[in-house]
Amino acid sequence: MSAILSADDLNDFISPGVACIKPVETLPTNQPDPQAQSLEFEVILDGQQPQPGANGTAAPAQISLTDCLACSGCVTSAEAVLVSLQSHNEVLSVLDGAPALRIVPPVSDGGRWSVAGLEDPNAKLFVASVSPQTRASLAAACGGAVTERQAGGMIEQLLMGEGGLKSGGKHGNGFTWAVDTNTAREACLVLGSNEVLGPRGRGSDPEKPAAVTPPILTSSCPGWVCYAEKTHPYVLPHLSRVKSPQALMGTLLKTSLSRTLGIPPERIWHLAVMPCFDKKLEASREELTDIPWSNDQGGNKKGVRDVDCVITSKEVLMLAASRGLDFFTLPIPTAAASKQKQPVFPDPTIGRFLFPERSRRQLREDGTSGGYLHYVLQDVRSRHPGSQIRTTRGRNADVVEYAVISASGETVFKAARYYGFRNIQNLVRKLKPAKQSRMPGARPVGGARRPVGKTAGLEYAYVEVMACPGGCTNGGGQIKVDDQVIIDRQGFGEKPGPAEQKVWLAQVDEAYFSGDEPDAATATESGDDHSELVAGISPSHIRDTLAHWEEITGIPLDRLVYTSYREVVSDVGKTISDTERVVQLAGKIGGGW
Repeated sequence: MSAILSADDLNDFISPGVACIKPVETLPTNQPDPQAQSLEFEVILDGQQPQPGANGTAAPAQISLTDCLACSGCVTSAEAVLVSLQSHNEVLSVLDGAPALRIVPPVSDGGRWSVAGLEDPNAKLFVASVSPQTRASLAAACGGAVTERQAGGMIEQLLMGEGGLKSGGKHGNGFTWAVDTNTAREACLVLGSNEVLGPRGRGSDPEKPAAVTPPILTSSCPGWVCYAEKTHPYVLPHLSRVKSPQALMGTLLKTSLSRTLGIPPERIWHLAVMPCFDKKLEASREELTDIPWSNDQGGNKKGVRDVDCVITSKEVLMLAASRGLDFFTLPIPTAAASKQKQPVFPDPTIGRFLFPERSRRQLREDGTSGGYLHYVLQDVRSRHPGSQIRTTRGRNADVVEYAVISASGETVFKAARYYGFRNIQNLVRKLKPAKQSRMPGARPVGGARRPVGKTAGLEYAYVEVMACPGGCTNGGGQIKVDDQVIIDRQGFGEKPGPAEQKVWLAQVDEAYFSGDEPDAATATESGDDHSELVAGISPSHIRDTLAHWEEITGIPLDRLVYTSYREVVSDVGKTISDTERVVQLAGKIGGGW
């Protein structure tokens, strides 16, 4: 969605403020005034400031980011706010705000973990999660033979090591844990496949949300979700309810740490390092705070974000430079050394899930966006022995159709992949419901608007949708071929063109798929049989881990792993009288925006 978005170039959509549905309106501060006791409250509109001494000092207008997101009149202004609020500067500001909380292991078996430093109300426990696409982008920027996993070790050195962020700042703070979002992604794959096909090996699935209307569309791309909510609300019933890996990891870390350590979630500060600027939008969603899973859901409580801050691959370099560090000179630790650097996680089962003995390598068949479609296809094949997958390329490389053909030649499952907004527009056009005729008994107008169930697009059972052409390794927050650091290190010339861009993206993809060969030990830590694996992932291991998570937190699993979406209705272009505006504002007195 924001492939060209940066702090200096925020013109990818319309200019901010052209038609804002939340104009800056101020209210007078209530002050005792004998002459005004008999007067009604006066609402001042459209920035007309009261005169000194007349109505007192005007209260500052407060427009939350949620207001910006709940508006289809402007996208860039919301993203501009996010770039400033969620950045490498914000990371350093929070790190330097107070001494970090320190975890204290139990002194004996069966004892409780404790936390030191709680007497300082500003002290926090710092945790981070890093996406594989970010590691691939930085590995390609390093050049040479640096793999995605080695780049991940360098990121851990920056976030956790003594020679990284801890080497500077007021308190010498760093992150206690840095986890791989791939582990959360594997849980999302299993949950997503269950949403499409139903659970494996069990007659019921108590964690399954309300039925999603086929075809089920992936919802891990925030640019695509924002686009659907603002412009095509009829698509929302088709969106998968499974949280994205970023969101699921945020919920897992906040809930498990707050329960096992006995601290409130607001004392845990979670940083996500992602390939996409729109992940900042995702982290700001009200649905992805502690409100859905908190036991205290009453009142007007302001939710605590599951992900407090998101920075992109490009901002990792800025974060290092702000501490006077050159990311490319950080040492490359071995896999064993990297694992030893991670402190013991308070809950052993969650710890084994977050830090597996051997991580699963990215497969080319998965694609560069998490492998949602590939996992579902492999799950279908495992349920139909002898079946084969037939692939048909669409109008371009970012549209591919898939069919699972049984041993008898019957088509048992159809799916597709749509990347890039031009292709997405074609997809949502096929999903658009028929326009009802105003004449009784008349046929729907136009062949492209046939009743639901008759359009070609609805023949799919599942569609993997991503906003960026080429997938997540080409996200808007990734290091680009025309960035000065790449020009200096890779020698592409001062003005790289499309050919150089293609070469650079190929290098990022190659780094993304680099790693050790997968083997039977990859996902069998829970004792599962190798034959039970689907695309190298053990569904029963994921299921057992999720059940344990539900048990230790006491929160129903559906409130932990699923989310919801909402239609965004704008007042842009609608007329509204001053009286109506006064009534609206009067209802907000004392309650904020």
